[in-house]
Amino acid sequence: MPRPDLSAEQLAVYERIEHTREHIFVTGRAGTGKSTILNHLAWNTSKIIAVCAPTGVAALNVGGQTIHSLLRLPTGIIADHDLDQPSELKKMLASIDTLVIDEISMVSADLMDAIDRSLRLARGKKHDPFGGAQIIMFGDPFQLPPVPPRDPHERAYFADTYRSLWFFDARVWQTTPLSVIELTEVHRQRDDRFKQILGAVRFGVVTEDQAEELNGAGARPAPRDVITLATTNATVNRINSERLAEIGGSALKAVAEINGEFRENSYPADEILELKPGAQVMFLRNDPDGRWVNGTIGTVSRIDGTVWVEVDRPGDDPEEFEVEPTTWERFRYRYDPETKKLEKEVVAEFEQFPLRLAWAVTIHKSQGHTYDAAAIDLGPRAFSAGQTYVALSRVRSLDGLYLKRPLQPRDVIVDPNVVRFIRERSAKERPAG
Repeated sequence: MPRPDLSAEQLAVYERIEHTREHIFVTGRAGTGKSTILNHLAWNTSKIIAVCAPTGVAALNVGGQTIHSLLRLPTGIIADHDLDQPSELKKMLASIDTLVIDEISMVSADLMDAIDRSLRLARGKKHDPFGGAQIIMFGDPFQLPPVPPRDPHERAYFADTYRSLWFFDARVWQTTPLSVIELTEVHRQRDDRFKQILGAVRFGVVTEDQAEELNGAGARPAPRDVITLATTNATVNRINSERLAEIGGSALKAVAEINGEFRENSYPADEILELKPGAQVMFLRNDPDGRWVNGTIGTVSRIDGTVWVEVDRPGDDPEEFEVEPTTWERFRYRYDPETKKLEKEVVAEFEQFPLRLAWAVTIHKSQGHTYDAAAIDLGPRAFSAGQTYVALSRVRSLDGLYLKRPLQPRDVIVDPNVVRFIRERSAKERPAG
């Protein structure tokens, strides 16, 4: 996969991770290149690292393992329950220099403390935070909140035990230094005014003028084939099904080939993908040859054994590419006692065309993508913290923004715990670079 060069700011962060033992949280608004640094770290570090994430899909995206499977943690609240650690797990965890956690904002305070306790236990260093391992975390708490527990007893436990549900309110961080580095250079948007408005939405401090500017820009009717970003799967599935049905002829049904253990909720693509020539699609992976990236929009031009997709090029003729099925690999870390090395082994494979119907996509699944244009459909109202910010920050400029309805103040939801944490910690840190 082509690896982009790091900016001076990103390089400074990488060097700090590489040459210190500090626990670091790398954050920053959408489009500042958090994933770029993580990928660079995975390819270039001289440290023995394990990469993990809170969900199956997020773990697949970074070539890592889920936190629960890596540390063999029970699901639900872990609290002070006994942890079962077979000897091979202890050896594997003892061999790590640095544990890298992506999408840290989805990790609860309880899970953060369980990570700490698990590493202390496995590494035989009960008095050292994380058993002496370095913790590097990536994410933006203004975009993805942790999922609150449904069980009333679990909710009561959190209310009694923690200041909030968020990872940064875990007990371990009350006694352990944590460096917060906020990336400031936005690479996705070039328009300073739009960047300023997005920053205001992120912090929940939108002025009347900014709201009018957003709503004024987004009030035009969207062109027919502009992708819709919606809050629910039901809306997305309805739009995609209706638009596919409008195209005559029978659909190609591509069924994914799945080997090994893959939970349905962590499938990286549709198990059954229906396509027709003329269907609007989105690529779900970067192309090793750099012809498209995760999030590129195209149109199926023909289906002949494989699928051919035409992609518009700004200021140039469209290009047609042959798209073949691709394989997503689910990894597990394993300690090899003979080589005394940490190995990464493939435990499951999912093969499918790296495409999804893309007249519409959920705001959640648009995470990390960039679009030249998008229509934002928040339904009756945005219902989770950061949802409106994620949706708006997917597009490159105000020119590409279309709103199904005007934004209301109630659509901009920011968790006050996040504002508190960033303000407290940012005061202690200077931006890198």
